[in-house]
Amino acid sequence: MRSVSPTLYFENSAGRILEDPAGFLRVIWTAQERDAVTCHAVFNHMIQALRRNGWSKILVDQRQLRAFSTEEQQWIVQQWLPRAVQEGGYRYGSVLVAEDVFTRLATAYITTSVQNLPLIYRTFTDEASATAWLTGPL
Repeated sequence: MRSVSPTLYFENSAGRILEDPAGFLRVIWTAQERDAVTCHAVFNHMIQALRRNGWSKILVDQRQLRAFSTEEQQWIVQQWLPRAVQEGGYRYGSVLVAEDVFTRLATAYITTSVQNLPLIYRTFTDEASATAWLTGPL
């Protein structure tokens, strides 16, 4: 049986979004410097892709990501996450964590700031485990 590869949905210098035939988005952040416009574009296209496919799951590959700035963290927590849940149906985030401690700290702030949202995050160091969690019974 031939496996089907994820297809590219969106890409810019900050990252790329792939639609995985297993029923989730793959977001791969780059090591490139980014501005607010390119960062917001990746996040906003995540919502559109979730809605387009009727999916609720995202695998976020942060292994190359530069840490989110304080402004980016606040925008994600205060504006994007509520929209992603309400408009995109976002419910499950599987995060491949970066080795960089500052990136991990920024991510920890974001993932622990979801108190009143129906959103579950898990962090992983290997892609197979991150994928298995998203495709298994949640």
